Amino acid sequence: MERPIIRVSNLVRRYGDFEAVKGISFEVREGEIFGLLGPNGAGKSTTLEIMETLREKTSGEVLIDGLSVDTDAARIKSIIGVQLQASGFYPGLSLVELIHLFNGLYNETADPMELLRLVNLEDKAKSRYKSLSGGQKQRFSIATTLINRPRIIFLDEPTTGLDPQARRNLWELIRRIREKGTTIILTTHYMDEAEMLCDRVAIMDEGRIIAIDPPAAMIDALIDRGFVRQQAVKAASLEDVFIHLTGHEMRED
Repeated sequence: MERPIIRVSNLVRRYGDFEAVKGISFEVREGEIFGLLGPNGAGKSTTLEIMETLREKTSGEVLIDGLSVDTDAARIKSIIGVQLQASGFYPGLSLVELIHLFNGLYNETADPMELLRLVNLEDKAKSRYKSLSGGQKQRFSIATTLINRPRIIFLDEPTTGLDPQARRNLWELIRRIREKGTTIILTTHYMDEAEMLCDRVAIMDEGRIIAIDPPAAMIDALIDRGFVRQQAVKAASLEDVFIHLTGHEMRED
């Protein structure tokens, strides 16, 4: 892996007397897929929003490609892409119209058809956003993170609510984006997703990072401590059966 492109040092975020993030430190390496995991209320969304310059920190230091979130927020916004939720799009506009709108906001000239081709939505170019299925909306949301040719993109639970086919196709899209050299930070509640996609993960709980390592190293460490599953692990999962029987091709609602 390359040099650290994100450095978080002693990050604290308080809301009144409540400390949501309690002095965490970690680095994200250039070109990796980094997972930020944890139960609800662990502080991962707050941490993500601080890195995205969408929320102020209480103390500590956050550097994005050497730029401080305190003094360089505008420059940071120009090199990152942030996945928007559905509420961030005008439902009555077509996908091409929305990309042109974002081009104007970013002062960019991204080719709408090139972006839509990347996320397998070329045939939906003239469709209104509100007519898309859940999987299509997620893929389009990721396409918009790429308009400003970011060095880093942030994906917040990108596959929530998707069926197994749509989920695995989105995994492939995320991998293709990383292959272009983009660093990806994602949150997810699906541990199999983190295991399949992430080079390293940080597990948060109650505002602290309690573990950080590649998924395989974490699993090996648990086994070395004597952990044994009650049910034998099979060579395939029920999701694998589902995909095998129904096919890999994308289907829309």
